[in-house]
Amino acid sequence: MNDMTKHQLVLLILLVSFVTALVTGIVTVTLINQAPAPITQTIQRVVEKTIGALPEPLKKNEKQELELSALSRDILIEDIARRVSPAVVSVVATKDIPVIERYFVSPFSNGDPLQQFFPDLQIPQYRQKGTEKTQVSSGSGFFVSSDGFLLTNRHVVEDSEAEYSVITNDNKKLKAKVVARDTINDMAVLKIDGGDFASIPLGDSESVSIGQTAIAIGNALGEFQNTVSIGVVSGLRRTIMASGSASGPEELSQVIQTDAAINLGNSGGPLLNLRGEAIGLNAAKAQGAENIGFSIPINQLKRALNDARTKGRIINPYIGVRYILADNGALVQAGANGEDAIQLNSPASRAGIKEGDVILEFGGVKITRENPLNKLIQQRSVGDKVTLKILRDGKEIKIDLVLEERKNI
Repeated sequence: MNDMTKHQLVLLILLVSFVTALVTGIVTVTLINQAPAPITQTIQRVVEKTIGALPEPLKKNEKQELELSALSRDILIEDIARRVSPAVVSVVATKDIPVIERYFVSPFSNGDPLQQFFPDLQIPQYRQKGTEKTQVSSGSGFFVSSDGFLLTNRHVVEDSEAEYSVITNDNKKLKAKVVARDTINDMAVLKIDGGDFASIPLGDSESVSIGQTAIAIGNALGEFQNTVSIGVVSGLRRTIMASGSASGPEELSQVIQTDAAINLGNSGGPLLNLRGEAIGLNAAKAQGAENIGFSIPINQLKRALNDARTKGRIINPYIGVRYILADNGALVQAGANGEDAIQLNSPASRAGIKEGDVILEFGGVKITRENPLNKLIQQRSVGDKVTLKILRDGKEIKIDLVLEERKNI
């Protein structure tokens, strides 16, 4: 009986609390609705300050402006895709691959007494039966002139024994000649016989800013031709180790980072701005990550492209030092595997540069992370005389040297 009384008391308290709260709420709402305007406005301000102002619906003209802006961007990107797609191609490598034939023979020689016990025993053997043309790799590329010159990555066309062709947006297959492969940047120049090709104008990668729209086009996964992906420029002046080349990993410096999808097969395709200009050559993606791709700035490739078109080869200047970027410049030092800091018979060795020197300036330009030594060298030409400001044993000195051509190895 005592337990039942306790339960009834608890229920009674809960019921009274609920009724009291309900009546209080009804009375409060009634009083607010009947209160003068100044009081209701004060209450509203207190509520807004407590929970934040509720967003008001967009006005009709504001909504229309935003919709028109978004629609204009979509129309612009669609127009760029239509204009540049005919200039983007798939680059295909084919080789004569041996055709291996399988056949069966008896393991016993004629007259072997064991043959009578295993008359049907046969073992497999293999032999070459000629060769056949086989596609061994594919990537992307794009025309940079109407007379048939294309850009792609060096690792897409690095096999000197393969034959290369391009497949255009309208599925025409055209034979391609490798004009030059760049030993500094992961780029190569191809040539197609003929003329009047659609081409992509080259932009200015120095004017690229983080956050601006980036458009990548290429032969995604070697299967989906002229795939278009949209993103932004996520970072600038990145340094990465790119794998996938037959010659092993290589360092790419000063590259553009983007979240526009750069999948396998996109290598060699263009990275575009909203003017439809190529600002980069798509080269790599981060393994084990989503939407982290890298593109070589187009300004780094313009001189090499011009060399290939006018001279039939790429001429890279060099001074012959191995270095790491320090806070105040380029510290000349040996490689981690014992490589010499100063290359024998190089411009640097003849000029007297020593291991441990810090190159502060190159041609009057201070060496920084934004202007590393390799970038400054590539802006010059073979034969240029350049003055280097060097810190040695705590003292600054100046050394003159003449840039020479890096030999392809």
